[in-house]
Amino acid sequence: MLSARISERGQVTIPASIRRKLGLEAEVRLEIEERDGEIILRPIRPLSAAAGVFAHAARGRKTDWETVRRETEARVAAEVARD
Repeated sequence: MLSARISERGQVTIPASIRRKLGLEAEVRLEIEERDGEIILRPIRPLSAAAGVFAHAARGRKTDWETVRRETEARVAAEVARD
């Protein structure tokens, strides 16, 4: 198990082995969630990282997967409410 220390400024360094394994580079944004006394970090991948089904939606958009997820969830909820 790896460990990290919180600096006086509240910063934590993610060990290089984990960054490499997950493909995390400098300036990648992270979603932070507190759940049951634990801290969960998830990379927020830019929409432009989608190289397949969603590639057409990524063209020219400066957004991330979390934004797309929220937008899609809202659209589905609206459709369900109409039915």
